[in-house]
Amino acid sequence: MTIRSLLDAALAGQAQPTLSYELFPPRTPAAEDTLLLTMGLLAATRPDFMSITYGASGSTRTTSRAVVHELALAHTIPPLAHLTCVDQSRSDLVAVIEAYLADGVRDFLALRGDPPRGQADWRPHPDGLVYASQLVALLREVAAAHGVEVSIGVTAFPAQHAMERWRQQGLDVLRAKQDAGADFAITQVFYEVQQYEALVTDARAAGIDLPVVPEVMPLVSATRAARAQELTGVPTPAELFAALEAAQTDADARACGVAHAAELSAALLGAGAPGIHIITFNRHEAALELAGAIRPNPA
Repeated sequence: MTIRSLLDAALAGQAQPTLSYELFPPRTPAAEDTLLLTMGLLAATRPDFMSITYGASGSTRTTSRAVVHELALAHTIPPLAHLTCVDQSRSDLVAVIEAYLADGVRDFLALRGDPPRGQADWRPHPDGLVYASQLVALLREVAAAHGVEVSIGVTAFPAQHAMERWRQQGLDVLRAKQDAGADFAITQVFYEVQQYEALVTDARAAGIDLPVVPEVMPLVSATRAARAQELTGVPTPAELFAALEAAQTDADARACGVAHAAELSAALLGAGAPGIHIITFNRHEAALELAGAIRPNPA
């Protein structure tokens, strides 16, 4: 089953909400060992899929593909392969897509991508793509040329949607992704269920029917919370940040962060979300604890 079909079944009440994780490719041998341990432990929870990020400028292209192989072959977990437009020509992207298709990958997350480190603004490759919607269309084109059916996800931004000056632009962008052939969306980080509800409600009113999977980040320390805020631009709730700072031990801080993420996840599922996508930072402890709260008895 494709990710879209799993999400449709969950929305129709024919299946339980999906559970999935986000991993990133390792950059050192030690990080690779940590990832392999994490991947094995997370796979035991029977997730519906795991996504694998893709570094700016294709910086983790080789290792991303290796992680996809490990998921698909060793753990038989459907991999959701990230692709970005950053610093890659159209022909580069076609080659990457074809390599993934040859490996049996059928689920993709199409992103415009962030600028490489040290570059202040986003600039397209001279022979590349400008928008994520163009990457969605390219994925459809290449898959069709190879006679392959694929499922394509894109991103949505509940926290940005909450800001009136960006609301219509965000909806227009999401509609363009749908029109290009996107099947579902996964949100960027946010901490208020009302932001998710507003995004989905406004999207439906605008004719956007993509299932929207919320991404949840269990914050396990004040340092991690500060770093997440820096990377995403989404402020950490003041009460959560204060509780993380006040925690006496690492275990206390993790328990605090997981409890907050579990409460948010429950509220999101109660609001009709088709599943929860957990950011793991390639660590298993908080991810497993949150997964246990979301899905106490893995199917």
